[in-house]
Amino acid sequence: MVVEIPDDKRYFRIGEASRIIGVEPYVLRYWEKEFPQIRPKRADSNQRTYERKDLELILEIKRLLYEEGMTIEGAKKRLKQTKSRSPSVNRSMLQALKDELKEVLSILSEPMP
Repeated sequence: MVVEIPDDKRYFRIGEASRIIGVEPYVLRYWEKEFPQIRPKRADSNQRTYERKDLELILEIKRLLYEEGMTIEGAKKRLKQTKSRSPSVNRSMLQALKDELKEVLSILSEPMP
């Protein structure tokens, strides 16, 4: 199931976030306690406000729990693994891109026949 996060908004109150994610607000509040990565800001009215990145993370947590059937602890471990693995993936992708660009530069610098 594909969930669309509206592009025209920057912040979402807990009611909006729960409708987008497809869980009750109390579930979001519980997940906040269990997953330290979820830290919504508080508006002047003390209302939780979530950003797009928060909703994306919550969607991933929901997927791990509901679709993959993981426990809370399993989901926490998976998120930590994903976080620790991503910088090396990015470095290797950047290195491959850099190598390709060097190859293109060498081809472009060759004299025309």
